[in-house]
Amino acid sequence: MSGSEQEPSGARDTTEGRVYTVTGSGWGEVVDAVAQADDERIIVNMGPQHPSTHGVLRLILEIDGETVKQARCGIGYLHTGIEKNMEFRNWVQGTTFVTRMDYLMPLFNETAYCLAVERLLGITEQIPERADVIRVLMMELNRVSSHLVALAAGGMEIGSTTLMVYGFRDREVVLDILELVTGLRMNHGYVRPGGVVQDLPAGAVDKIREGVKLLRSRMHEYDKLATGNPAFKARLVDIGHLDLAGCLALGATGPILRATGLPHDLRKSDPYCGYENYEFDVATADTADAYGRFLIRLEEMRQSLRIVEQCLEKLAPGPVMVADKKIAWPAQLALGPDGLGNSLDHVRKIMGESMEALIHHFKLVTEGFRVPPGQAYAAVESARGELGAHVVSDGGTRPYRVHFRDPSFTNLQSMAAMCEGGLLADVIVAVASIDPVMGGVDR
Repeated sequence: MSGSEQEPSGARDTTEGRVYTVTGSGWGEVVDAVAQADDERIIVNMGPQHPSTHGVLRLILEIDGETVKQARCGIGYLHTGIEKNMEFRNWVQGTTFVTRMDYLMPLFNETAYCLAVERLLGITEQIPERADVIRVLMMELNRVSSHLVALAAGGMEIGSTTLMVYGFRDREVVLDILELVTGLRMNHGYVRPGGVVQDLPAGAVDKIREGVKLLRSRMHEYDKLATGNPAFKARLVDIGHLDLAGCLALGATGPILRATGLPHDLRKSDPYCGYENYEFDVATADTADAYGRFLIRLEEMRQSLRIVEQCLEKLAPGPVMVADKKIAWPAQLALGPDGLGNSLDHVRKIMGESMEALIHHFKLVTEGFRVPPGQAYAAVESARGELGAHVVSDGGTRPYRVHFRDPSFTNLQSMAAMCEGGLLADVIVAVASIDPVMGGVDR
């Protein structure tokens, strides 16, 4: 009897498909059965323009039914060439580029860059105390606004539109403060090498106190709506799991790392801008899942408000820019008919001092100051983890090279580890718990 005519001795259906137990011949039928098998494993593209990918992120998912077998990220759709462009602008102009990378936390981008430039200039210890306090104040307000977007977007993606409304409602409180201080809701260009561009305007302290009081009074609403909600927990608990070993192997930082129980926070381990003088707790969890990251962001907002209140108490009168006139970019901003710009009184003062002062001001603004040759790395604890700036100078008036360690880019590597083996619906929750911002990933 030929192989095609002999029946296989046994066949059974399993979750992996039809399995044949063959004794003797019967290979022809086995081959025919395999050729006719209905393989349900398919490739799905989620994005790059998708409401649940937090920007123009492309997720390439290989799925078997509803189970994700393989997950990969496709990035680069938002590439702006910021790092390369900075090589053609002076050191101060660099702040207007870096602020646009991770557009949800612009003040962290600016501070990390300026700290690195200040190290190259050797003026870290000369930064006025008031400037450092204002930097901390603005960064912590920015941390609150960034976390609110993470909670709002993550809630919206799992059907909690109320959480979305709460998050964006409270974010407006913070953005109003940032607009009052810097003139813009985002992409501020407020932190400059040597300090900040201008002091807090009149009424800013009272506005901040009111904002903190209002935000603190609303924090319980998130607990009431989500923290103990069985439906909310059912979607987040044990989803997007990544343990401590996985975080260390992939370089994940921020809430993802602290959700494993490790209290790693650069504000404590490697303080900058005077963070060693503030009292706050590092929020941690031991769940290593999406729910733990949610709890951490919620607690970090409370701690940020606590730091902001301490900043307001530390605001002693003083300058907000280094005294060295070869570095300090003189500016006194005011609202005029052409929008925000230098006040006319300030321009008259510069022009009326002396011809040498006017020439120096012109050269400082058009050419910029020179930075000694060398390289420096400075890192801050941003809303998403360690944000580092590696700055290289060849002694000129513009950077030779600037490169950022963006936490969104690094943390996004954990997507595959969090999603593979889980359900397709849980990919949404896992990516939301990473909280990537593609402006920082592609930059």
